[in-house]
Parts: sequence; C-alpha cells; structure tokens
Amino acid sequence: MQTKKLKINKIKPNPNNPRLIKDHKFKQLVKSIKEFPEMLQIREIVVDEDMIILGGNMRYKACLEAGLKEVDV
Repeated sequence: MQTKKLKINKIKPNPNNPRLIKDHKFKQLVKSIKEFPEMLQIREIVVDEDMIILGGNMRYKACLEAGLKEVDV
C-alpha cells in the first residue's frame, strides 16, 4: 500500500491500543513531531480499511497535540 496524506479527523484511534506513553515521553514525542515533521513520512500511521489505527496510536495523539491537520498514512 502506498503512503498518502489524510486529514487527521478521518482517522480513528484504536480502542484496543496496547501501548501507552505518558507525561515526559509523550511531550518528547510531540516536540519531535513539531521539530521534525518529515519523520512522519518515514514512520507513517498505519490504518485499516475503516481508518482505524493499527500502528501509530501515540504518534496520532501527538500529532493532534502538535496541531497537525494532515498526516501520512
């Protein structure tokens, strides 16, 4: 599958997400996305056909926090 830009509000977080980062590490991720958004082209958010996140739930949340309107999926 090919990477494409998608409006962030079209993506749905996975309610069964097994991973969670908090506090300092989450703030570091948000800062990293703000300073180096090109990283998201390399480590895109993986979604299924229903736009539910399969990989990248915390990157998705950090993108929201960083104010991004579109992300690579």
